[in-house]
Amino acid sequence: MTSVARDAFLRSLIRDVPDFPQPGIMFKDITTLIRDREGFRQVVDGIAAAQSGIGVDLVVGVESRGFIFAAPVAIQLGAGLVPVRKPGKLPAKVIAQAYELEYGRNVLELHADAVSPGQRVLVVDDVLATGGSLEATIALVEALGGTVAGVSVVIELAFLGGRDRLARPDLHALLTY
Repeated sequence: MTSVARDAFLRSLIRDVPDFPQPGIMFKDITTLIRDREGFRQVVDGIAAAQSGIGVDLVVGVESRGFIFAAPVAIQLGAGLVPVRKPGKLPAKVIAQAYELEYGRNVLELHADAVSPGQRVLVVDDVLATGGSLEATIALVEALGGTVAGVSVVIELAFLGGRDRLARPDLHALLTY
C-alpha cells in the first residue's frame, strides 16, 4: 500500500466528534481507528518505521491515549516503555510539569527514576494540538537527564500551531489535518 493510500485508509477510520470535550472543539476520536486491527497495525508500523534509525532506549507514552501506541512501538524498537501520567496516578516519587492545553490547564508527572541520564527517548502521543502536553513531557525527560531523540504523533492538528511551539526537527506526524 502506498503512503497516500495508507493515509486515506487511516483517515477513514478516525471519527470527528463535535463539541468534545467542550463546545467549539472538534475532537479526533482514534477509538474507531484502534478497533480496526489493520488500521492499528499500520499506525504502529508507521511510527516504528519512521523512528527505527534513531536508536532509543525508552519510549515515553503520554497519558492516556499515547500509551496505546507507545507500548507496541517500544516492542518494535526493542526499547523499554515509560508512562507520563496525570497527577496521583504514579505510585513512587515523581517530578511534575504544568502545561496549558487548548481548553484548560493540566499537570503531567513522571517517576523520578524513570529516565537515567544519557538515555535516548522517543516520545509518543496520539495527537499534537497546541503542543502543551508534549512540551511538558519533553521537559520532564530532559529534567532527568534524558535526551529526546524523537517525537511521534498519530495526528497533528497543524492549525493549532503545536509544531511551531515545539520547534523540533525530529517531530514526526503520521497524519496532518
